[in-house]
Amino acid sequence: MTEQTYDVVVIGGGPPGENAAGRVASHGLSAALVESELLGGECSFWACMPSKALLRSGEALRAAKAVAGSAAAVTGDLDVAAVLKRRDSFAANWDDTGQVEWAEGAKITVVRGRARLDGSLRVVVSKEGAEDQVLLATHAVVLAVGSDSAFPPIDGLREARPWTNREATSAKAAPERLAVLGGGPVGCELAQAWNDLGSEVTLIVNGERLLPRLEPFAGEYVKEALTSYGIDVRTSANVKSARRDGDGPTTLTFEDGSELEADAVLVATGRSPRTNDLGLATAGLKDGDWVDIDDSCRVKGVEGGWLYAVGDVNHRALLTHMGKYQARICGDAITARSKGDHAMPVKWSPYAATANNGYVPAVVFTDPQVASVGLTEAEAEDKGMSVRAVEYEVGNTAGGSLHADGYKGLAKMVVDQERLVIVGFTIVAPDAGDHLHAATIAVVGEVPLDRLWHAVPSFPTVSEVWLRLLETYGM
Repeated sequence: MTEQTYDVVVIGGGPPGENAAGRVASHGLSAALVESELLGGECSFWACMPSKALLRSGEALRAAKAVAGSAAAVTGDLDVAAVLKRRDSFAANWDDTGQVEWAEGAKITVVRGRARLDGSLRVVVSKEGAEDQVLLATHAVVLAVGSDSAFPPIDGLREARPWTNREATSAKAAPERLAVLGGGPVGCELAQAWNDLGSEVTLIVNGERLLPRLEPFAGEYVKEALTSYGIDVRTSANVKSARRDGDGPTTLTFEDGSELEADAVLVATGRSPRTNDLGLATAGLKDGDWVDIDDSCRVKGVEGGWLYAVGDVNHRALLTHMGKYQARICGDAITARSKGDHAMPVKWSPYAATANNGYVPAVVFTDPQVASVGLTEAEAEDKGMSVRAVEYEVGNTAGGSLHADGYKGLAKMVVDQERLVIVGFTIVAPDAGDHLHAATIAVVGEVPLDRLWHAVPSFPTVSEVWLRLLETYGM
């Protein structure tokens, strides 16, 4: 086996891995980035980018139909072929040439193959038809391997060969009947996307509501919208078994004995770590587990402190933007320690979102969108905070009424009564994601309410909801 030495070896070429490698390279360290599939990873090719491209056309069509004047000009349906072609362009037609060119320009060495740990600071890369390659790291190895779809314990489900997010974001045609298992962000988004493209969609949720980790009203708004689009939303519905003969349709049997036949079944019930064949045992860890990290993204329990983990695999915040953020912290920590500074990196602070302190922003790209940051009211109370929550109907803003006829939405802020700062914010409305960063700044910056009141929103915009929330609170 050939051996090559780098300052840092990164396993996994999705956005967190790319950012970790890019960060250390920008600081003058040599970096190898190992990827077994497409450089750019899940987000670029099978998740964030293609899924949002699938959703956008239907959202734009409904937006045009929601305004008198433009509504009369919109007389046709979606051009499905054009939507799929546009989706393909956002996934670069599943060609990572551009990503490789970026990496090489950033002075990162791209290594193709499947990597596994082989002891301290040692990585073995296997590639079919080629001799194994050994990569030795001088300072650190970074795990950025991501996650896979998790399958619920339903008899026969795996054998029925269901879709995961990968098939659902890359399919070349809409199935006539699609059953979606799971009412989280992925399930809700892809149910809407394929409904817009002509599939008869049934969304199956074993819990009582959609988007269960968010404020309850968020799931209620999304359920109402999806139902109005013609999606059959079934809550408290438990699938007992699945069966499929050959390439025919799949039959789902529910606990009450009823059945549902679908031409495709999408599993969107959570994620599992890609660590089964990663060699974690050679670092004193357990294969197949999520990886536990400290707030500099260094893996706990590894002798010598040479192993780091960013992105989904550390199970802190399974979101691309948070994985990239972790990667920047990780890169700075590795660089500082390579120079002998073993204290927490300079850019670390108590506000760092890797600390699981509720500073994670997220958007669900349904129509209406759901945008949230910080804690829900229930989460804040569980943490022992004395909180007060206020809500405001977004459609009552001048900007909302101008945006669309019959504009609907709701915003909620959760206030820590002791410090008088916002600890949580959720908004459900068209284009809600565009309002999120203001909330993120308010929450992460712990902006006092009496100071926030002087941040005057422009009129007539939807962001006037901030003034109305503060007035509702009593400012």
